[in-house]
Amino acid sequence: QVQLQESGPGLVKPSQTLSLTCTVSGGSITTNNYYWNWIRQPPGKGLEWMGAIGYEGSNHHSPSLKSRISFSRDTSKNQFSLQLSSVTPEDTAVYYCAGWGAAAFEYWGQGTQVTVSS
Repeated sequence: QVQLQESGPGLVKPSQTLSLTCTVSGGSITTNNYYWNWIRQPPGKGLEWMGAIGYEGSNHHSPSLKSRISFSRDTSKNQFSLQLSSVTPEDTAVYYCAGWGAAAFEYWGQGTQVTVSS
């Protein structure tokens, strides 16, 4: 059974860089045709897809975040990470990592709350 777990700071100051890591267990992030996503949900709003890193290391970004977002992975630890620069209070949200395969989000982390505040 594949499980995902987000980790990172719960509080980030404005203008700083938010870094989150998702640890995958029970499966490999290099499994063919799987894409490892970051999705967030601001308070009172819907889910927003931020981007993904592919099984082969490809990066895919939401156009609205492309200038501020980057992804990385550590295959030895079976982890993938998100870096979001120049954060503002509008980046306050619950952040989820999720695995996409076979045309669906098959796996989700439980989510982690990130608050941007001074």
